[in-house]
Amino acid sequence: MGNADTKLHFRKAVIQLTTKTQPVEATDDAFWDQFWVDSSTTIQDVFALVPAAEIRAVREESPSNLATLCYKAVERLVQAADSGCPSEKQRQIVLNCVRLLTRILPYIFEDADWRGFFWSTVPGAGRAGRLDEDDGEDEARPLAESLLLAIADLLFCPDFTTQSHKKSSADAAEDIQSIDSCEYIWEAGVGFAQTPPLNYVHDINRTELLKLLLTCFSEAMYLPPSSERKNLNPWVSFFCSTENRHALPLFTSLLNVVCAYDPVGYGFPYNHLLFSDQRGLLVEQAVQILIVTLEQETGSAAGFALQALNGSASPSAEEEQESAGPENLFVNYLSRIHREEDLSFILKGLARLLNNPLVQTYLPHSTKKIQFHQELLILFWKFCDFNKKFLFFVLKSSDVLDMLVPILFYLNDARADQSRVGLMHIGVFILLLLSGERNFGVRLNKPFILRIPMDIPVFTGTHADLLIVIFHKIITSGHQRLHPLFDCLLTVIVNISPYLKSLSMVAANKLLHLLEAFSTPWFLFSSPQNHHLVFFLLEVFNNIIQYQFDGNCNLVYAIIRKRNVFHQLANLPSDMASIQKALQRKKKSGISRTNSIETVSMEGSRPAVPAEPGTLKASLEATPGIDKITEKAQVSEDGTMVAVPHSDSPQAAADCGAAAGGSDTESNSERDHEVYQAESEATRSRLSSVSSSAAWSPNTDWVLSWKVKLPLQTIMRLLQVLVPQVEKICIDKGLTDESEILKFLQHGTLVGLLPVPHPILIRKYQANAGTAMWFRTYMWGVIYLRNVDPPIWYDTDIRLFEIQRI
Repeated sequence: MGNADTKLHFRKAVIQLTTKTQPVEATDDAFWDQFWVDSSTTIQDVFALVPAAEIRAVREESPSNLATLCYKAVERLVQAADSGCPSEKQRQIVLNCVRLLTRILPYIFEDADWRGFFWSTVPGAGRAGRLDEDDGEDEARPLAESLLLAIADLLFCPDFTTQSHKKSSADAAEDIQSIDSCEYIWEAGVGFAQTPPLNYVHDINRTELLKLLLTCFSEAMYLPPSSERKNLNPWVSFFCSTENRHALPLFTSLLNVVCAYDPVGYGFPYNHLLFSDQRGLLVEQAVQILIVTLEQETGSAAGFALQALNGSASPSAEEEQESAGPENLFVNYLSRIHREEDLSFILKGLARLLNNPLVQTYLPHSTKKIQFHQELLILFWKFCDFNKKFLFFVLKSSDVLDMLVPILFYLNDARADQSRVGLMHIGVFILLLLSGERNFGVRLNKPFILRIPMDIPVFTGTHADLLIVIFHKIITSGHQRLHPLFDCLLTVIVNISPYLKSLSMVAANKLLHLLEAFSTPWFLFSSPQNHHLVFFLLEVFNNIIQYQFDGNCNLVYAIIRKRNVFHQLANLPSDMASIQKALQRKKKSGISRTNSIETVSMEGSRPAVPAEPGTLKASLEATPGIDKITEKAQVSEDGTMVAVPHSDSPQAAADCGAAAGGSDTESNSERDHEVYQAESEATRSRLSSVSSSAAWSPNTDWVLSWKVKLPLQTIMRLLQVLVPQVEKICIDKGLTDESEILKFLQHGTLVGLLPVPHPILIRKYQANAGTAMWFRTYMWGVIYLRNVDPPIWYDTDIRLFEIQRI
């Protein structure tokens, strides 16, 4: 009954607030205390008892009351942070204020007139605690700064969010302003060796505070997409600046809590169904806070990773001044991590969590499966991007394969689900980033012996084979919104191809199947970019033949068997009559780009299926073309990378022909939110064909312009030498068994018979404004969809992306 009475009192207070037409004085503590002193409502209760319509009504009709409510709640948090929350009653007040602000803030952000409210001071609202503490200045602190500093203090409050170091409770409460919070880091790991005792109450309190912190940062969701670097989030900028004295211990606590978490727990089956996992909820909030704070890259922080790596000094004061906003300490700390044991702890932690859904047990559903793998992938991306020592550490051993396998699992699992197109992109972007480093290609030669739940053909081979098989499956049985990724997928294969020592027959046949599908005349003539896919595949074959011929008899055999594909490509007709005839075939068949590749039935393939009814999906920005997100580099003889200058010369065009244009007509013509809207595939195909045909049509000059640059010389020379030899041995020995032919090819050589090897060309990932904008919309879309209990931002006026119900 007591709890019901509490809810009733709280609801009456809310009704009073919404019905009062006259402003309530800030000094009327009896009225304001109704919201947090006597109640013990959960956050779910607050969301139910404070409806959205009533918050908006107060905002429009009694703005001063809403302003005072926010001010008084922040004031209470500041007072609690100053006093150290010694009593249970004060801790309950803190939690009530936190829950109320979490509920109200999104409705402050959605109104442009209110957005500056927290960055102003409240005139005549009284002067309390740190709200006006500014070292002698008359100006009070902006409300936002007071709130953020109070949250930071409360996250290291002994007996509330951390374990007290006092011997007994009889001792006086520890002064939160004088404690060294580095001694109160939440978990052992980077920079902290002690493991504090697990306290689920502390974990609950931390989670609620982090939820409010994330809500503060979410102002970014209510601003339209903008690729301007100056568009910094003021909440993140202040929280990650030197103004926050807890920045280092908080960054370390968040990172250690995430990387030390083991969902298996005590290890006995179904334990996650018997106990509520408060640490798991904390880890989810922690990883979301980390990716949001690390998203904000400032000028000085951007270059810091390289400076730290090269051992150069910190940026000068002038350079600091030129950077956009204060330095982001979270990015700074991340870029400085360099000890082997710390890098190993982070990598093992991320790999353990990402591999968690792949773990198979004899008892179904007996182990907990984490759901925050998308946030973990973004965090891994940030580490690789900001800390080059971490990237090199990942690639220097086979540990990188512990990251590769789960990424390929997620890509394969999400390829047919239209609501998970963002997951497909982040996975491919990570592989593109890794493939720009030589060591990644070398590591892929390790045999793949795991058995994980994936619907792929059984094969014996390496991790490179696994990657090619999964990529082939994405291209042949994914949905149409993955077309902009085709260039990225093939670029990854091109980057690793010079280092692949022995492809399996399955992987070799998959590559030849892709070439066969992409080189059909109607496909080549149906879009101004489609021929780039053929250039990529030819480059893959050339790299393997010229640099890894000895071990790749399976690929050579596949090329010989499919030699007619190369001959047809070399003799591709370019007259207008043939072009028109090929396009007529496309119209008659009425098949889309994807279906053309499904002419051969794939083992274990399944058609693209729509998402489950009612699934919510966040829209994404258009993906920039492959030429915008990569820069070309040549690998010199000593293994170092040399940047390739942009050039319009025919030779450069021939070398880099595959990367000359954008990724896909759809990604360029149907920009912004339209790219991933959930219209039917038929409508999509029609829109695409209409838009591309209206702006462009193939002609003889266009076909000849790229046909003459097709890098077919190496393959044609190989066929010229080996086909007669293979035919002769088959006739002489009456061979019908391909194993004998493979044995012959295995011991063959083309030394001195092939053209001079071309330099290895690597396309390294290069960040730009377009990808930064894509990551921002993707990250906040994931956070919006993952926070459903309570649904913090549901039904508010989000402007960064659109939410669609599929």
